[in-house]
Amino acid sequence: MKPTPGKLAGMKAVSDSRGVIAAAAMDQRGSLQKSLAKEKGVPNVPESMLEDFKSIVSEVLTQYASAILLDPEYGLPAAKRRNKKAGLLLAYEQTGYDNNRPGRIPDLLNHWSVRRLKEAGADCIKVLIYYSPFDSKEINDEKHAFVERIGDECRGQDIPYFLEFVGYDPQGGDEKGLEYAKRKPESVIRSMEEFTKENYGIDVMKAEVPINMKFVEGTKSYAGKGAAYSRKEALELFRKSAAVARKPFIYLSAGVSNEEFSETLELAAESGVKFNGVLCGRATWAAGVPVFAKQGEKAFVEWMKTEGVKNIQNVNERLKAATPWYDVYGTELKAALA
Repeated sequence: MKPTPGKLAGMKAVSDSRGVIAAAAMDQRGSLQKSLAKEKGVPNVPESMLEDFKSIVSEVLTQYASAILLDPEYGLPAAKRRNKKAGLLLAYEQTGYDNNRPGRIPDLLNHWSVRRLKEAGADCIKVLIYYSPFDSKEINDEKHAFVERIGDECRGQDIPYFLEFVGYDPQGGDEKGLEYAKRKPESVIRSMEEFTKENYGIDVMKAEVPINMKFVEGTKSYAGKGAAYSRKEALELFRKSAAVARKPFIYLSAGVSNEEFSETLELAAESGVKFNGVLCGRATWAAGVPVFAKQGEKAFVEWMKTEGVKNIQNVNERLKAATPWYDVYGTELKAALA
């Protein structure tokens, strides 16, 4: 199915001139608040501090990004300070998940709707869910219905829907460890296979890479704590995950370092997969959190203009291998956008 006029306009707004989504992400809330408080050595920090941090990131990075992802809770002042050429994605989910029951059940922001986010200036809507194909049928069916409802809401407002699905271990294992790294490819592939289906109404899948680089033997990122895959196997896993996608997909940086994410994208390029861009957050700005917390805004602005810019340019360099999202819909749409 080809995008409707509203969805088409939203997709173009967040893409670069090549039709690649080269977007920055700054929708962290709870985790950012905790990081800032930790660096300042205090129990909590005021909301204004989150707004200021996001505004600086937005102002600097959108000079080099096709769009920025923000949250409506603390990110609207930052949205106003972005480069006018950069599109805007707004997050619709509450930060974190329900800890009172199993399954990492998601929820939406109480005072927002797709209509309200669109009125606030969103070109696209983003929703994050924690999802594991290894979880119970009952839990996953609840999440499937959740994703479908948002899909219908986005169809009603004719605005693109980006779904970010992050895997986890339902048994409570270490998601950064070797055993989970071995299971991660199946988790990513089965999740992409599920959410590429039409009933969800998703326009772009914001997907994890199908491997953990720290366990890929023969890479710079290999941590030396046991290998889950050889380099050749990792390349094949990129191909297998991409093969199930019938919708555009972009990669998320998942909180890894800029060096690791850059090498990840190099591996994706080497595999030949047709990914359509990135939504890259912490790999560009996370190392600046201590600077902001301990040295203040002025020092952080300087850090962003040097290290932050270098980080996003590293990612953009690797995006030369990405392909236009509209290629997924065939030559007719490509010709119409030319």
